[in-house]
Amino acid sequence: MTVKYLDCTREVSAFQHTPADRRAWVASEIVGSDWIVEVAQEDLNEIDNLAQYILQNPLQNLQRRADDFDLPRCRNLMRKMKSILDDGVGFCVLDRLPMDNHSIEVMVEIYWILGQYMGRPVAQKWNGQMIYDVRDTGSKHHNQIRGSHTNAELVFHTDNAFAKMVPDYVGLLCRFPAKQGGISRFCSLYTVHERMHEKYPEELKRLYQPMYFNRQAEHHPDAEKVCLAPYFSWAHGRLNARANSFLVRAGYEVANEKIDALLGNALDAIDEVCASEDIWFEGPLQRGHLQYLNNHEVGHYRSNFVDNDDPDKKRHLFRIWNRERASSSYDGNRFSELPGKSI
Repeated sequence: MTVKYLDCTREVSAFQHTPADRRAWVASEIVGSDWIVEVAQEDLNEIDNLAQYILQNPLQNLQRRADDFDLPRCRNLMRKMKSILDDGVGFCVLDRLPMDNHSIEVMVEIYWILGQYMGRPVAQKWNGQMIYDVRDTGSKHHNQIRGSHTNAELVFHTDNAFAKMVPDYVGLLCRFPAKQGGISRFCSLYTVHERMHEKYPEELKRLYQPMYFNRQAEHHPDAEKVCLAPYFSWAHGRLNARANSFLVRAGYEVANEKIDALLGNALDAIDEVCASEDIWFEGPLQRGHLQYLNNHEVGHYRSNFVDNDDPDKKRHLFRIWNRERASSSYDGNRFSELPGKSI
């Protein structure tokens, strides 16, 4: 039987060596100034003024545009964060937003405005949802359930690795952390790539070739259930990783296809490399932290967790994706691409 798949093989590229710059790091090289962006009192004053304006000038949720506001200090904070994502270690935390001073509805609106300084927000689900709730719904992690809706351990990955249009940046605002666990870890995928080249060169070559990714039912009911794409590729001299070994294994299960031996070995090898303690950096996510990462060049991991006994204080993060390419819809489809469209 021929497998129907979303074709992303246009991303296939030739092998490149990892550049010797700040983007390739190991944990021992990371210091606080590499990834923590401090919030000064003057920044908080500007945020408090914005909160007051939002309360006095209601709009439906997520209708506010950052360009409508004069927020030089907030813009500068986000500019610092974006510089870290593009030219630094690739992940950062804004420490921190005043969650206890304002209602959660107002803080989400402020988060929405700040996120626009990182780039254009895009849909995170096929139904168009723009801000995504990351919390345990009691579901078990399997092929049709996103791990973000469970309390399961999530291996090192990039968000939406199975999509037609992968987001460039991922933001998380922490409303409440877990009672226990739920620890965030980060690794440079440039370093992972170089380790693979040193230890498993043949397996790395296989990761440059297309493979199936499970799409986790995030598509039109009649659409293809798997995506065919490479794990590693390059674009304009930068790494373009679709990192998620779990979704690749699940992709072959959904496609009812057997994983070839070399790919199976490659997935085991990359899990082994990512598990090396010297390669990942741990950054706890606390209430009010705004975390951002480069979603092509940094892998992130979450440990399993135990939730708070108080239902009003269970682990809850708000997620934003940013991407400038294509449209802001989940698949990034443009109106001009519709088959048979007449003008």
